[in-house]
Amino acid sequence: MKRFYKHAGVQQDGGAWAVALDGRPVRTPGGGTLALPTSAAADLLAAEWEGQGDEVDPHAMPLTRLVNVALDRTPQTREGVADEIARYGQTDAICHLADAPEGLQARQDAAWTPLRDWAHGELGVELKAVCGVLAADQPEASLARIRTLALELDDVRLTALAHATALLGSAILAFALLRGRLDAVAANAAATLEAAWQAEQWGEDAEAANRAAQVLAEIIAVENLLKAMA
Repeated sequence: MKRFYKHAGVQQDGGAWAVALDGRPVRTPGGGTLALPTSAAADLLAAEWEGQGDEVDPHAMPLTRLVNVALDRTPQTREGVADEIARYGQTDAICHLADAPEGLQARQDAAWTPLRDWAHGELGVELKAVCGVLAADQPEASLARIRTLALELDDVRLTALAHATALLGSAILAFALLRGRLDAVAANAAATLEAAWQAEQWGEDAEAANRAAQVLAEIIAVENLLKAMA
């Protein structure tokens, strides 16, 4: 749609901070106010709106899309969102080492073993590593623990965690991002070890590199939102 406003900013709305266009609060698709609990978080969304050109492109506003979901849909679907995050624990990216070559396996083991150890000690989630793509028989208690931890989060953080989990293919990496164990770049690097290895061996495909850059940009956006919510 055409840009219909001159300036995007934030303003207080009760105990929250709302995104405003020319002084008028932005509404979510569900009709609520696009607002967050901190001015820093609302500023990030306002910056997305302010950065639009002559036309407003929703695809260029990942945080606005994410917060719309958090406000409109997550309150009614929290249990299902947590279930989906827990399902990633069954096939978590950092639990599946490559069958070969040994160099790649060694790189994955060096990067992922400390993260699985961290998950065990920090989160109470113990996941087993396997070679190959077949799902491991992970402890039910660990999957239940992932679900419990997810449900302890507020709607925005739960939505952010779910989005990061899908982007990274890993609930553990998403929790590491949420809790500051990894930054966005490090979490993405851990999730894409095999792709990086293949690029080293055979060269980088331009289309794949573009997709990877878009994914990284979204992970960075999620990290920025989580920090601004603190």
